[in-house]
Amino acid sequence: MFSSLNVRNYRLFFAGQVVSNIGTWMQRIAQDWLVLSLTGSATAVGVTTALQFLPMLLFGLYGGVLVDRLNKRRALLVTQTSMALTGIALALLTLSGHVQVWHVYLVAFAVGLATVVDNPARQSFVSEMVGPDQLQNAVSLNSANFQSARLVGPAVAGLMITGVGTGWAFLFNGLSFVAPLVGLLLMRARELHVVERAPRGKGQLREGLRYVAGRPDLTWTIILIGFIGTFGFNFPVYLSAFADDVFHAGAGSYSLFNTLMAAGSLAGALLAARRGTAKLRVMLAAAVAFGGLELVAAAAPSLWLFSLLMVPLGMFGMTVNVTANTTVQMGTDPAMRGRVMALYMMVFMGGSPIGAPIAGWITDAYGVRAGLAVGGTIAAAAAVVIGLVLARVGNLRLAVGWHGGHPRVRFVPREQQEQLAPVA
Repeated sequence: MFSSLNVRNYRLFFAGQVVSNIGTWMQRIAQDWLVLSLTGSATAVGVTTALQFLPMLLFGLYGGVLVDRLNKRRALLVTQTSMALTGIALALLTLSGHVQVWHVYLVAFAVGLATVVDNPARQSFVSEMVGPDQLQNAVSLNSANFQSARLVGPAVAGLMITGVGTGWAFLFNGLSFVAPLVGLLLMRARELHVVERAPRGKGQLREGLRYVAGRPDLTWTIILIGFIGTFGFNFPVYLSAFADDVFHAGAGSYSLFNTLMAAGSLAGALLAARRGTAKLRVMLAAAVAFGGLELVAAAAPSLWLFSLLMVPLGMFGMTVNVTANTTVQMGTDPAMRGRVMALYMMVFMGGSPIGAPIAGWITDAYGVRAGLAVGGTIAAAAAVVIGLVLARVGNLRLAVGWHGGHPRVRFVPREQQEQLAPVA
C-alpha cells in the first residue's frame, strides 16, 4: 500500500504536500465561509469557485504544452511560491478588516492562474519521481495525502473561523507552502526519471488533442470525469447551503460535512493504492454509486443522516477520481503526459466555472436539495451512458451469470457471451 514511499524524492514531495494540503483545505473552507458571510448568497460562493477554476478552463491546454517543455521541478518552485503569496495577501486584507468580496474573487482567480501550470506539472512530475512501476501506487497515495489533509484542514479551519476569524486560516495556508518548496529544493536531481522535454514548435496543442481523440479509453474517461466534475462535485455550494439554510447549524456542521467526506475519500484512496490496477469497470460502477448517493443525500431528513452519507459519497467519489487519473496517466506516452493531464485537469476542474454557478442558481431558486439531486442524476446517467458506449467500442456485451454461488454481472467480449449464460 505504501511502496512508493521507499523512493526518497517522493518521500520529500509527499511530506511537503501533507503540510501544504492542510493549508489548502483550510483556505477553501475559510474562503467559502467568508464569501457566504459577506454576501449571504450561495450564488456568490459558486462564483468564487468558478473564478478559481476559470483559468484552467481557458488556458489549461496551453499550461500542458508549457509543462511538456519545462523542467517540472523548477516550474513547481515558481507556482508554489505564487500560491503562497496569494494566501498571505488575502490574510493581510482579512486581518486588517479591509477585505471585500471582490478581493476574494481576485485571489481565487490568481490561484487559478498558478494552477494552470501547477496541476499538470504536479501530476506528471509523479512519474518522474517514482518511475512507471510505482506510478499507480504513488497516484493513489497522493490522493490519500490530499484527503488526509481534508480530514485535518476543515476541522482546524472550523476552530479558527469560530475562534479567531478566517484571516488566520489564510495566513496558515500561505506559510504552509514553505514545506513543499523545501522538499523540492532537497530532491536529488540525478535520481529523477526525467522525461525528454518537448522542443518548442508549432502544432503541439493540436498534436495532444489528436492523440487523445485516437484513444477511446482516454477520451471517454475524460468525458466522464468532466460530467462528474461539472455537475457532481459542487460541494462548496451544496454543503455550505445545507449547513446554513437546511439544518441551520453554522460553520461547525459545514466543517463536519467536509471532514466526514474526507474520511470516506481517504478510505477510497487507500483502497485504490492497495488494489494496484486501474479498471474502467470499477470507475464506472463507482460513478453510478456516487450519483445515486447524491440523490439519497438530497432527500436526507436529518443532519445526522446527511452527515453519515458524506462518508460513502467521499469514498466513491475518490474511487472515480483516482481510477480515472491513473487510467489516463498510465495509458499516456510520457512525452505527451503534460498535455494529456492538462486536458484531463482542464475538463475536471475547468467544469466548475460552468457547474458551480448553475448549482448556486438552482440552490437559490429551488433549494439546495434540488441542486444536489440534479447533480447526482447527471453524474449517474453519464456513467451509465459512457459505460454502454465503451462496451460498444470494445465489442462487449453484458453477461449475467453465477460465480461462487453469487450472481455476477460484467461486460465480456461478444464471442464469450454464450459461454457465460446464466446457470440455473
